[in-house]
Amino acid sequence: MTSATAEGYNGNYPGKGIGTPVGIAVLGKGTVGTEVLRLLSEFSSNLEHRIGGPIEVRGVAVSDVEKHKDAPEVQGLYLTGDARELVTRDDVDIVVELIGGIDYPRELVLEALKAGKSVVTANKALVAAHSAELADAANAAGVDLYYEAAVAAAIPVVGMLRRSLAGDQVQRISGIVNGTTNFILDAMASTGADYEEALAEATRLGYAEADPTADVEGHDAASKAAILASMGFHTRVTFDDVHCEGITKITADDIEAAKKSGHTIKLLAICERLVDDAGNTTGVNARVHPTLVPNEHPLASVDKSYNAIFVEAEAAGRLMFYGNGAGGAPTASAVLGDLVGAARNKVHGGRAPAENPYADYPVVSFEEVTTRYTINMTVNDRVGVLTDLTARFAKAGISLSAVRQEESGDEAHLIVVTHAAREQDLNAIVEQLSGHDDVLAVNSVIRLDS
Repeated sequence: MTSATAEGYNGNYPGKGIGTPVGIAVLGKGTVGTEVLRLLSEFSSNLEHRIGGPIEVRGVAVSDVEKHKDAPEVQGLYLTGDARELVTRDDVDIVVELIGGIDYPRELVLEALKAGKSVVTANKALVAAHSAELADAANAAGVDLYYEAAVAAAIPVVGMLRRSLAGDQVQRISGIVNGTTNFILDAMASTGADYEEALAEATRLGYAEADPTADVEGHDAASKAAILASMGFHTRVTFDDVHCEGITKITADDIEAAKKSGHTIKLLAICERLVDDAGNTTGVNARVHPTLVPNEHPLASVDKSYNAIFVEAEAAGRLMFYGNGAGGAPTASAVLGDLVGAARNKVHGGRAPAENPYADYPVVSFEEVTTRYTINMTVNDRVGVLTDLTARFAKAGISLSAVRQEESGDEAHLIVVTHAAREQDLNAIVEQLSGHDDVLAVNSVIRLDS
């Protein structure tokens, strides 16, 4: 078990002194980097008062100096194509990493931390893959590592888990943490469009990238789930630990069936603390998949590209955080919030609360997690089929909550809702159903959140 004290750095954290400038290097000038530079200029006087000293941009690293040299937000600033030069400069106190990707930013961030620079990053993929290595490097150097903007942009959920709920025990976190997929699912529900039509509209309006794979396959949400689980449960959860499914198989029929049952389909990131009958924690699980959310649940009403995160804690109860989870300005707002925190520590001394994975819980395989399913099948409409299928569920030890049948000529649509059962048992019964002579098709399998 590790303590909250930074290992490898046993000294104090002296400040530079009130009124002393804090030098920063900004790596990357895409949508977020441009907004960060604009807001730094616009809010400079207020930020100086809040920090206790001015922020001075020592340089901006870009991939193409010629392309960016005439941009208004970099006029009067040092522009370079050599990011490494900036992160090792003696007059740089804080490095703001906004490049994206994993390997190259990892090298730069580690180099900055080892050189005694605090780091602010919005890079969810980097944090989800290498949080342990980065946190250890920050602790060894006695500097700060901030990444509020890596999860849901302006929604202050990382700070809430790190500080506000530090004295509580978080039991569960579930949320809509990807605006692209929420826009697509909301468009399908509100207009009756199929997936491809809704994706095309999201692309046209700028909510989806030219290559939307990371969003629609759930990878973006999985990175955020890893960060939320690590922070919420004080343990290590990486991207590879997160079970991940996207929304590409959701159909207009699935959306319509959800409406009839009083549910809304959302792509949820779900992080759970798992306990035994005595209430002792046995492990944690993090997963991302399309989920049927009851219409009365607050997450069901989150529309368009908005994000929302629902936290359940032992003492605080149920909390919900809602807002813009993406975009240049909202993400820049979170970056500046982190930058102010890191800069205050540079001026006044001290460190931010460090990541503290003292619990060291095992990450439980998704196959061992209990959940509920709605299974939509097309079957032969003849006597005995329903009896036979329900008997197979019973034999597998899976009890049914509801069964609904809709006839259509010689065929019938059968919708089965299960009680909670282990994921591996549910997968096994779905495999059996797919090979059943009277099951013409297993149209969809969607989990429920209750």
